[in-house]
Amino acid sequence: MNPQKKICVYIGGRANYSSGKSILEAIKNHPGLQLQVLAGAASVLDRYGELVNIIEKDGFKVDYRFFSVVEGETPLTMTKTTGLGLIEASTALDNLKPDAVVVVGDRYDVLPIAIASSYMNIPLAHTMGGEVTGTIDESIRHAITKFAHIHFPANDDARQRIIRMGENPEFVFNVGCPRNDLVLKEIKNKVSSEVLAKIFEQHGGVGPTLDLTQKFLLVSQHPVTTEYGLNRKHMEQTLAALDRLRMPTLLLWPNSDAGADEVSRAIRAFREKNKPTWLHVFKDLPVEIYIHLMNSTACLVGNSSSGVREGSLIGTPVVNLGTRQQSRLCGKNVINVENDAEKIYQAVKTQTEHGHYTLDTLYGDGSAGTQIANILAKVNPKIQKVISY
Repeated sequence: MNPQKKICVYIGGRANYSSGKSILEAIKNHPGLQLQVLAGAASVLDRYGELVNIIEKDGFKVDYRFFSVVEGETPLTMTKTTGLGLIEASTALDNLKPDAVVVVGDRYDVLPIAIASSYMNIPLAHTMGGEVTGTIDESIRHAITKFAHIHFPANDDARQRIIRMGENPEFVFNVGCPRNDLVLKEIKNKVSSEVLAKIFEQHGGVGPTLDLTQKFLLVSQHPVTTEYGLNRKHMEQTLAALDRLRMPTLLLWPNSDAGADEVSRAIRAFREKNKPTWLHVFKDLPVEIYIHLMNSTACLVGNSSSGVREGSLIGTPVVNLGTRQQSRLCGKNVINVENDAEKIYQAVKTQTEHGHYTLDTLYGDGSAGTQIANILAKVNPKIQKVISY
């Protein structure tokens, strides 16, 4: 009997986990694979919800965790975090000795994992490469693609782009977005507003308990690193639009990118000055709860890729703000607008009046995790990469 292949999956934050959970499950349940979970960056920090506790509560063993985030949320601290991440990742991989490493997406903390894996001659698999967006994620995503040996893009457009980048078509597999695996699993049973209302008791946050039997908004807005210095203004425009609407609103804290402090300062200042009775702010929420909120909200507002990916399959009305997701393939459920209060206000009104959209499988049919595990069990790419054209 052949020994199980050890597959190490890196989780650096809530976006990583929502995109990687079905992969973790599929690897864990595959008879030919042994799962290793490597946790770092925001996933191990209390200020971002200490995601490692949720991971373990979900039944996954965290085999190794490291700390690398330098506080400050500036381009300098983000750069230093990347450097520390490379040092810590190399130590982690030397201890775990996996047969392959899986990294998800394009967050800045993912790049050092990819570099460490490649430098240490460990085959690297990358999900959701080949897409086009804004911010520094665009460059990080394509850099990881050039380090990776196995590619799992979320649609055929991305697959073709990876091949045009010189990657071997034999190792480029269009499996869909693994986030949609969870989406299909969760929305089969729509939860009641009474069940959703328990989030205030179970997950805390700040602000009043809101009536989720009414139409409510869900807001997820992150900094754009290439627009550092403008992120507070962008958030202020969003809050100004929301203040005109005054619908019950659930807002998630921004991620740890450079500029996060600008966004969080805008939120704090707005709350202190206006004391909004319609706004509740959460540090973090479990992936499953977030999916049900997306399925129930009148509109998702912000610049999270969840509006584009999960939103297309759920049919969530989305108002996507600014440049963070620019040029990413979108379904009919998305209205793209500038960071302008009046335009945001009008777009949200349009979406709340429209209601849910028909689901779109633009980002896969919900079987990505299983496909990824099966492929990892079979393929054995050469460490030495050669451009394919």
